[in-house]
Formats: sequence, C-alpha cells, structure tokens
Amino acid sequence: MSAGAMGETAKPMLQVVDLTLRYGALTAVDSVNLTVSAGSRHALIGPNGAGKSSLFAVLGGTIRATTGQILIDGEDVTAQNEVGRARRGLLRTFQHSSLFMGLSAVDNVRLAVERKEGSPLRPWPSRRRDRRVTERAEEFLETVGLTSRRDDIAESLSHGERRQLEVALVLACSPRLVLFDEPTAGMSAAETHRFAELVEALPSSVTTVIVEHDLDVVYRLAQRISVLAAGRLICEGTPDDVRADEAVNEAYLRAGRSEEPLFTDRPASLSVTRPDDEENEVPR
Repeated sequence: MSAGAMGETAKPMLQVVDLTLRYGALTAVDSVNLTVSAGSRHALIGPNGAGKSSLFAVLGGTIRATTGQILIDGEDVTAQNEVGRARRGLLRTFQHSSLFMGLSAVDNVRLAVERKEGSPLRPWPSRRRDRRVTERAEEFLETVGLTSRRDDIAESLSHGERRQLEVALVLACSPRLVLFDEPTAGMSAAETHRFAELVEALPSSVTTVIVEHDLDVVYRLAQRISVLAAGRLICEGTPDDVRADEAVNEAYLRAGRSEEPLFTDRPASLSVTRPDDEENEVPR
C-alpha cells in the first residue's frame, strides 16, 4: 500500500500535516503526512538514517518543525514545546532510561504521581496525601509487574525492568498518546517478550506510536505501520501490507540489510522468546 493510500476511519489522536524538518541544506523529514487513530498501536519503521528519530523529536516537542502542522486530538500543538504537549497528554520515552537511579522504584513513581496531581510543597507532611500517593504508585507498579521490586533502587533493576518502571511513570501521568522510542533496544529476548505483553495490555484510552528496529516486535504489536526512507513516508498500512510492499523491501536492501524478507513468516508465538527460556538466552 502506498503512502498516498493512507487513512483511518476512527477518530484521530495524532495528525501530522505536511511536516518538514531541515537542518540547513539537509532535509531530515520531508513533507510527512500521518494519521494515528485514537486507541491504536502504530509503528514507525525505516532503515538507518530514514528520519525516524528526527520525526519523533519534532512530535515530542524537543525540536521545532521547519514547516507543517501537528494536532493532538484535533488541537494544534505545533507551536507548543515538550511541556505544553505533555500537558495535553503526549508523553515520550527515550532510548536511554531517564529515571532517578538513586531512588526506589516506588519513589520514582511517587514523584510522577505527585507531579500529575500538582501536589504543592508543604512545610509539614500530610499523612493522608502521602498514603494516597503511595497507594497510586503501588497500583502502577503492579500494572507493570514490578511489585516485588517496590523498594529496590532503580540502579539495581535490570535493563528490562527499568523500561517497565518507565512505563509505570508514563501511566502515572495519565497519557493519551505515548511515543516509545526504540523501547526494546538492549533487551534480552525474555525482557522483550515481557515488554511486548505490557504494551499489549495498555488500556484502549492510550494511543501508542513505536519506533522500533526489532521487526518481530513491530509485527506483533502494530495494527498499522508507517515506513520512512530518506525522510519521506513511502508506505503505510497493515503489517501484511508493509511486508509485501516492494518499495519497503527495496529501501531496506539499499540500506544494507540481508536479503531475507522484511518479516519472517514464523508464528507470532515464536517471534519473541518467552520468559521460561530466559536461562538459555544470550542478551542481544
């Protein structure tokens, strides 16, 4: 399916209109149009240098687009920075963990809950408020499967567990749209499987856009996939549409990937190692 055949019938949570980002003479993102339906799981893929990170930086508000428009749930946020977009429900995770490594898992989430609730600084503690904040933090830890690591400092968590903790922080901020930037990078196969399960279990009120190099993860999670090459959107459709698209396969081959199909045909249940295989796996 070509980029021109885009279009989703559900209410859009994210709309990108003729978005362009230039660094001097270099065009990193070239007239991209993208629509992501509310509640959907959308993936953004492409070979190295395709412009995925640049597009994510513009969507997240860390870089201002040269031209174009970005709308969240119909509201134009093009001129808003990262903080302004976060207030409207857009949150982004990064390739590297952004946790308070010296704090416990529960205290990391407590900070996110307090920030969301706008809890004021007080010269004396409020036991009722503190108890409520802690209970909410524990609920989010349970959601991501980290109850047993409640009191462990973030630095002691495995790479995969840190990613789980980041998701707990994101959920504590009540997001409507989450941008996952290469979330499984550096994970073992078992950690990748657990993270995929976590994304699958997110409520339908949370729309997700994922930049991910592990195409098995993309094929498992995404309902729709957009493909970038040289800053341009060259294809959008279902995983099957994208897997069969000649332009997509050609773009990956030109980037130096092997001559295997874009996606393997193995069953989804085998695409990511399950946790009980963890003892025999080698981290990637």
